Amino acid sequence: MYLLDTNIVSELRKMESGKADVNVVAWFQQVNLTDAYLSVITLFEIKLGILQLKRKDIQQAKLLQSWFEQKLLHHFENRILPLDTKVMMICAEFHIPDKKPLNDSYIAATAKAHRFKIVTRNVKNFKGCGVEVLNPFIDE
Repeated sequence: MYLLDTNIVSELRKMESGKADVNVVAWFQQVNLTDAYLSVITLFEIKLGILQLKRKDIQQAKLLQSWFEQKLLHHFENRILPLDTKVMMICAEFHIPDKKPLNDSYIAATAKAHRFKIVTRNVKNFKGCGVEVLNPFIDE
């Protein structure tokens, strides 16, 4: 099972217009998308991005909001993982001895709690978290 980071979800959207990275497209073609999950943190990051964009480009923000509600939330409807007690206890451990970025820690803890691989371009953000990380941008 896979937990998709926000940058991978962005590529998923780009696939509709043919602008996605070719290696990411190839990876998505090799996996069963029903094995892919999202964290509520990824939804938070996307929604926050839409709200920030709305202040600069309302038309583009409306397009992204429509995609978010009608496609992303619908497609992943039963595959959105919450921040529960187990996830939060794991997350707390990631901050000792050195603090890590909170959103990445939440995502890593969610993956660890569910024994999922994190799929991301930002491999270094999850180093030392004890989770397997896959970067589909790299042609392996």
